[in-house]
Amino acid sequence: MTERIEIQIPEFLTVHELADLMEANPISVMRTLLNNGVMASLNQQIDFDTAAIVMEELGYVAIPEVDLAEEEPTTREEVQTWRQIYEGEDDQSLIKRPSVVTILGHVDHGKTTLLDMIRRTNVAEHESGGITQHIGAYQVQHGEEKITFLDTPGHEAFTSMRARGAQGADIAILIVAADDGVMPTTREALQHARAAKVPLIVAISKIDRDNANPEKVKRELAELDLTPMEWGGDAIVIPYSGISGEGIDELLDSITLVAEENAIVANPASEAAGIVLEAQVDKQRGTVATLLVMNGTLHVGDVVLAGTVYGRIKAMFDENGRPIDSAIPSCPVSVLGLNAPPLPGERFALQANEKTARSIAQERQLAQSAGNAKPRQSLEDLFAQFTAGVRSELALIVKVDVLGSLQPITDSLHQMAEQGDSGITLNILADDVGNVSESDVMLASASKAIILAFRVRVDNAAKMQAQALGVDIRQYNIIYKLFEDIQLALQGMLEPELVARTIGVAEVRQIFSISRVGAIAGSYVKEGQIRRRAKARLRRGDEIIIEDSEIDSLKRFTEDVREVRSGFECGIGLQGVSEYQEGDIIEVYELAQAN
Repeated sequence: MTERIEIQIPEFLTVHELADLMEANPISVMRTLLNNGVMASLNQQIDFDTAAIVMEELGYVAIPEVDLAEEEPTTREEVQTWRQIYEGEDDQSLIKRPSVVTILGHVDHGKTTLLDMIRRTNVAEHESGGITQHIGAYQVQHGEEKITFLDTPGHEAFTSMRARGAQGADIAILIVAADDGVMPTTREALQHARAAKVPLIVAISKIDRDNANPEKVKRELAELDLTPMEWGGDAIVIPYSGISGEGIDELLDSITLVAEENAIVANPASEAAGIVLEAQVDKQRGTVATLLVMNGTLHVGDVVLAGTVYGRIKAMFDENGRPIDSAIPSCPVSVLGLNAPPLPGERFALQANEKTARSIAQERQLAQSAGNAKPRQSLEDLFAQFTAGVRSELALIVKVDVLGSLQPITDSLHQMAEQGDSGITLNILADDVGNVSESDVMLASASKAIILAFRVRVDNAAKMQAQALGVDIRQYNIIYKLFEDIQLALQGMLEPELVARTIGVAEVRQIFSISRVGAIAGSYVKEGQIRRRAKARLRRGDEIIIEDSEIDSLKRFTEDVREVRSGFECGIGLQGVSEYQEGDIIEVYELAQAN
């Protein structure tokens, strides 16, 4: 008889966590639950007794977590799951380290002023207009605990770190001003923090203002599923004053409490590793990089590699500019000796010597020059990852034209995922009204999400960024087509997407009428080439007059031609178009499978 493996589990855990503990296929766990009359999604919690039944059927024995609490040291499961930097560490070598806290929120809601009060310094007065212009990192002492604060210029910097594979913060503080309330930027910051799965504390600032209304802010927070604890929710909401200091100690106590609950640990005896916070070139000292040590201990003389940048550390300084010889986990330091400024958000690690570091850096540079654009993360690619067991969640960002469309679309998407049998969960990271912006693309890139755009445009800057970052933006004008694509994606039957690639652009400058042919647009080819029988769209300002047409007639003077290149004039006749106006734009395109 095969001996059953004992696994320690908590009183409550999600289906996905149970599958991970058993190293089992999540679909098998869900099927076993269903056979026992329990229908649960991957992210739904089940109790110990239910989990024990599933484990028994799959050949395991459930042990209550308290039974082994005194025997087992801190396990890797207790470390934040996103922190891959600890992979390979012996659990017994991991000890508690100071928490790293980032401050997010709307501009001028008091992020830097909060740090100013905490540090008892006057940072805000030295900033341009009182607004943070760079990323800073500072350590403070609260009782017996140290806390490292990242003062970022907003959620976009926070997300750019995630986009490069780094997770710079253990805890996020969302600042909301008591006089302004929740702003659009506040919502964006919340979406980015939730996507990063970082524990969140809400701090209501400026409570000493005459027009302050903390209760109104709490109501607005509740509408964002941040119901304060005093209202029966689970969100920690702390009102404070950056002038008098009221509420500051309570906020620091909350940070300490959240840090204890999340078992923030590191191994100081290991080789140093961490992330780059900022970098610049100083006229006298050369490259100065601010590094945040997340694991191990960094020493003067160590050889550091961060992306395509490397160098031996010649000198190291703490946050107050004092020279130091070493830096332990959660410690921010400025270092000299790198050959160039590394990108903020890059991970750094130690190398045996400069020759090895230079070789790896050169290989990375060659890989980057071979193709700067990231491979596109499409719905088809994601389902391939689902079937391979690499991913179990479809992350979406939904942008629509009017508020009335938003709730029905998101509700229908959730319903489709719940009714499906693919085992894929749906996570809508953000849903809002308006065009697709750069912020949406950054969030999608960092979270490996797909953007669904219903009857809205994609900003030009967002288009270029999406192409560079490999973000899939799917635009729809018909709602059932949007639902159909997601349904097929969840079932693994979505056909490869065909995208329109522009091959030529012409501007209409004169209109002719030819008997038996009709209206002809006398045009100047501005870009690319115009081909007969190619697909085309007619644009008048921001309005598309006809989306799916074909070039029926193409002439140079009186001769029919197959194509006309940029810099030449021609006569164009579009199928189904009988009227043109001077200034109209004819875009010629071809359909090709998305990369």
